Amino acid sequence: MSEPEIAGRYRLEGRLGFGGMSTVHLALDMRLERAVAVKLLAEHLAEDPTFVSRFQREAQAAARLVHPNIVQVFDSGQDERSGQYFIVMEYIEGVSCAEILRDEGWMEVERAIAIVEQACEGLDYAHRHGVVHRDVKPGNLLRAREGQVKLADFGIAKATEQSSITQVGSVLGTAAYLAPEQARGEEAGPSADLYALGVVTYQLISGRLPYEASSLTELALKQQQEAPPMLDALVAAVTPELADAVAISLALEASDRYQTAREMGRALRDAALGVPPVPPAAGTGAESATQPTSVLSRTGRSAAPPTQRTRPSPEAVVPRRPRAGPPRQRQAPEPVGAGAPEGRRRRRGRRLFTGIVGVLALAGVIAAIVVVTAPGPTKVVLRKVVYSDVRQASEALRQLVAENTK
Repeated sequence: MSEPEIAGRYRLEGRLGFGGMSTVHLALDMRLERAVAVKLLAEHLAEDPTFVSRFQREAQAAARLVHPNIVQVFDSGQDERSGQYFIVMEYIEGVSCAEILRDEGWMEVERAIAIVEQACEGLDYAHRHGVVHRDVKPGNLLRAREGQVKLADFGIAKATEQSSITQVGSVLGTAAYLAPEQARGEEAGPSADLYALGVVTYQLISGRLPYEASSLTELALKQQQEAPPMLDALVAAVTPELADAVAISLALEASDRYQTAREMGRALRDAALGVPPVPPAAGTGAESATQPTSVLSRTGRSAAPPTQRTRPSPEAVVPRRPRAGPPRQRQAPEPVGAGAPEGRRRRRGRRLFTGIVGVLALAGVIAAIVVVTAPGPTKVVLRKVVYSDVRQASEALRQLVAENTK
């Protein structure tokens, strides 16, 4: 039996993956004799005009995106024989980040940042062309054998300038990577993609998600009430600067995240080298006018008041994978007071002795001036001025000078 064909041109040779809306097959483009990936809309959805419209919009939006870090779309349409809708895409020979996490559990910091930085370039290009991915997750980050990373499956992406075709109250995307505004059922903008990529970054480095939730409701509640453990508390190789940079992408409010995907990629790259991230300008535009006053986190960015968000308990920051050493500890300040080191007490005694000697020398100079400048025989009053306290010696000296200059 021969392999099935789509549109009389693409011969299906094997299934690569499947999701709730579609199935992806490896296929041969018989006209150009090259391997391609063909996505077929699920048959039970083909009769639903809403899903068909979304599927066609995916092809239209993705076909406009031609970038080294985005899977290219070649063709789309409806197969006349089977009636199935299809999209033909570039075939990437490699693995997804989901497969890497499945097989390895986590990644070294340098390797993870290299992947995320390329994904940021692809997202930045898409956002500048009015397209929001809306489903950024490890399974949609493909790493070719040569090391190039490509964003795949703009399956629920839509052009930002077009009206939504999503039913009221429905939420698209994989729940664990949804931004807080998406979890609340609000419209997803470019900042939602940055949040999702921040979750991916967190997961690639630590091997765990910032929030563990069994439902969308639980996720939304945790996002509002908790802050995820800082990455440098989980992984010894993570610098405080990198932990802060990732935390910015996971900010509760969209206005507190990075302004662009390219800015996020550069901030993560620099932070991995020890350069502190520059917090986004807080409170810009009309969106900030409706935001309540907030406190500053350690990154300098705004965060929810402590009464609304609390740090997790110490048990929440137990690492889930072996580490080269203990988590990085902040250096404690040097103790002062009764417990000060002996060397500090010696330095304090030397300063006291120097002060007393200076006061006595000044008294001698003043007495000499009085004697020399006196117009005639002068009675000079002398008194022993020796005190252990500098303030007492100064007061006695002032009185002595006053008596000799009447």
